[in-house]
Amino acid sequence: MKVNSKIHGIIDYLVVLFLWSSPTLFSLPETTSTFTYVLGGIHLVLTVLTKFELGLIKVIPLRIHGLIELIVSIVLILIAFILGNKEGQIARNFYIAFAVAVFLTWLITDYKKDKS
Repeated sequence: MKVNSKIHGIIDYLVVLFLWSSPTLFSLPETTSTFTYVLGGIHLVLTVLTKFELGLIKVIPLRIHGLIELIVSIVLILIAFILGNKEGQIARNFYIAFAVAVFLTWLITDYKKDKS
């Protein structure tokens, strides 16, 4: 069963809230916290600009949104080790877990139809 674009949009906005609250919830180190706040902002912009039910400006096709999320899930593994080497195990583990969550969300979402 695939998640539809409306449910994916809800997940996206929840991810932004999760990212913005994570530095406090998990006592993330300074550089990891800053990166996490910025990533939340970037994810909010991507979501707002996507052509689907919960997009507000609707310029990015849903398939491109999905491709970006796939690439991000892979890049986050690299980021996990960069931040982990600089700021320790909590930074590495947070971003490995987040990368897996982004990948699983990508895997279960139906990106075939633009909905607006």
